[in-house]
Amino acid sequence: MRQEEKKALKKSIENEIAALEKEIKKIESTLRPIKKDCSLDNVAHQGLKQEQNINIQRYEETKKRLNRLKHAHLKVDTEEYGICQECEEEIALERLKLVPESIYCVSCMNELGL
Repeated sequence: MRQEEKKALKKSIENEIAALEKEIKKIESTLRPIKKDCSLDNVAHQGLKQEQNINIQRYEETKKRLNRLKHAHLKVDTEEYGICQECEEEIALERLKLVPESIYCVSCMNELGL
């Protein structure tokens, strides 16, 4: 992979990190405990709890992706970035553009069942 490509990927990763950090702050504002409100019936209360569970899952998945992107950001300037950890072949640039935190090529990812 050429240096210009790595530089562009690094900038893309930085932009995604910034966007995820904003999203996490937004999600955090929705993660307040839900108290039983006398004006809500059980169905409405259950709906609020389900919505909160979805927000908790979104928060956890977003945090995981943020951590993977931060790790990729640290690795992007190294020779091991963009190399599949399974077959040690180069990961396609188009894949890295879409999922810059990729550590496996598409073939190995499918083979591993990921």
